[in-house]
Amino acid sequence: MLRRGELNKTSGARHKQSELTGVKGPLDTSSSTQEKPLLELHGLSTGYGETQVLWDISLHVMHGEVVALVGANGAGKSTLLNTISGLLQSWEGTIVFAGRDITRYRAERIAKLGLVQVPQGRRLFGGLTIEENLRLGAYTNRAGSARAIAADLERVYMLLPKLCERRKQLTHSLSGGEQQMCAIARGLMARPNLLLIDELSLGLAPNIVDDLLTAIDNIHRQEKMSFLLVEQDVQIALERAHRAYVLEGGHIVLSGPATDLLKSEKIRIAYLGA
Repeated sequence: MLRRGELNKTSGARHKQSELTGVKGPLDTSSSTQEKPLLELHGLSTGYGETQVLWDISLHVMHGEVVALVGANGAGKSTLLNTISGLLQSWEGTIVFAGRDITRYRAERIAKLGLVQVPQGRRLFGGLTIEENLRLGAYTNRAGSARAIAADLERVYMLLPKLCERRKQLTHSLSGGEQQMCAIARGLMARPNLLLIDELSLGLAPNIVDDLLTAIDNIHRQEKMSFLLVEQDVQIALERAHRAYVLEGGHIVLSGPATDLLKSEKIRIAYLGA
């Protein structure tokens, strides 16, 4: 990693992004030249203290699209999500959400606009019940009234019925998969237009991951919500996404339709053990 003072010397000089072309993904939501992206990043660079982590990141998410951000541990994926959601300030570049430049917005203001992050590690309040955690997700007041929040609870329980069965259970007593489901539900309570999910499958058994992915598929289909999924398991991410970006060493090195990336020899060798 380089020091912050070396930013201008290195930004974009290495690891030029390669755009894959070919077969469209499962849903070509970017086909219309008139539709503007819901989220746009342009030339984003950032880091911690004097140490740079991300260089010249540009990506976009369209309305109703599922986009995956994949890469090995330490590639900078969580840092990028934290920067998008306002938990970490960018050094250079811009972040535009729903046509508004949010680059310098605070995290709470960004959440109120409908850009919501489900953090790595779930970060639930273990001494509170499932329902109490979900109600905390409505703090942005996008629902507008107690009655609307109650309606949102019922909507979330319909989307994730396992939580309804245990709504009065303390979250510290839940399994890892149940906690992840609760974290996603808490994010939904904020009425997001775009949900950022950091490491959905981390530490979970394959059958639990399948249940969570099925839940996300249902949410996407019913709510027409956009998702940006950060995932170490490249195959899981690419099988679910419309498009994807590959992050290596703080640089985006590949991007394109997820179906094309699954066929990429570079991806098979680097991430799928082919």
